[in-house]
Amino acid sequence: MPADRTELLRDERVDCRFKALPPDAEGLTVGELAAQRRDLFTGGFTTPVLALSAESVEHNLALLQTYSERHGLAFAPHGKTSMSPQLFARQLAHGAWGITAAVPHQARVYRAHGISRIFLANEVVDAAALRWLAGELADPDFRFICYADSVRGVELMNEALTEAGVPRPLDVVVELGAGDGARTGARTEAECAAVADAVAAAPALRLAGVAGYEGEVPGADGEKVRAWLRRLVALTAEFDGAGRFADTEEIVVSAGGSAWFDAVADVFAEIPGLSRPVLKLLRSGAYVSHDDGHYRHLTPFNRVPDEGALQPAFRLWAQVVSRPSAEQAFLNAGKRDAAYDLDLPEAQVVRDARTGEIRPADGITVSGLSDQHGWVRTAPDADLEVGDWVGMGLSHPCTAFDKWQLIPLVQADGTVVDYIRTFF
Repeated sequence: MPADRTELLRDERVDCRFKALPPDAEGLTVGELAAQRRDLFTGGFTTPVLALSAESVEHNLALLQTYSERHGLAFAPHGKTSMSPQLFARQLAHGAWGITAAVPHQARVYRAHGISRIFLANEVVDAAALRWLAGELADPDFRFICYADSVRGVELMNEALTEAGVPRPLDVVVELGAGDGARTGARTEAECAAVADAVAAAPALRLAGVAGYEGEVPGADGEKVRAWLRRLVALTAEFDGAGRFADTEEIVVSAGGSAWFDAVADVFAEIPGLSRPVLKLLRSGAYVSHDDGHYRHLTPFNRVPDEGALQPAFRLWAQVVSRPSAEQAFLNAGKRDAAYDLDLPEAQVVRDARTGEIRPADGITVSGLSDQHGWVRTAPDADLEVGDWVGMGLSHPCTAFDKWQLIPLVQADGTVVDYIRTFF
């Protein structure tokens, strides 16, 4: 098994590849820069700069660990959100079973940084990726599970793995689609059974369970999502009753994005006794940073407030570079810096360039983004001038992380205590 290599990231040299880092830090290692514990506002950082709240990240990690344990769920958070081995290591330290991937490249990043359990929530039909995977399966401590949703996909997996001389069968779970017009997955129970039959006939594969993604249920609401999850559970029980899991030590049942994990917990609690132990695997990923938009509205914790609350951890700081009128201002952050696919950034606070005082961003609204500019509307009485820093909340973590290769991890007092490396 690859050793945990996250500490090696601290040996990387700081240079112009990394946006916003202090120019006078050029040539230092990331570890040396972190040890200086610079202030985000006075330590030489250039704008725009994306910051992660150290306290909020820790809070969110602990909350999902507690939630998963309380509901008897194993947890494989989706790593595509952050693509950060440092955050993966912290998720594992907080009880995660493993890390979920979407594509083989992500799995390669995980393996390069010591991840020993990977759930890949897609069917893998790329022969080159399957050859690589066959080599990784020579490690007896490596557990890999992926979807199968078609007979043709099973044929391609079996062919490539067999030609590569895979040392042991690859574990697959049949993906039940979320409905007509949804994303991937076999649409009917009969189609799922046909895929399972194909797996049984493929020496390079082993059927390990059933899985899917409830976030794609058409017109998703609590009732429809739970109905689909009950189909997933019933299909698992049917397969078990037919002896389809005779070759596996445990039965994997997996679902759970970041919007409906409360429904997953409810329905997975109803899984009947099966012939083998059941790994109830939740895969939510956006929780680690949460956000100030999309997931703030969708999080299940809004429905179950007694279970806790996630905290938004991102704040993008940009400076006012133009104030052409009393109703308009421009920031030096745009589409290259901020997530914008779901919601525009939300102006939250202003740091006064003259005094360093931080105040609410009253009367200040981000109205649009160009590549490198943020368009801002201001009320007539808004207090904002050129040079001020505007702190913005972001929506959709998955498209916020991927714009930054090295992100300062910042305490509430402004001290930068670490730097989070991403690999997109």
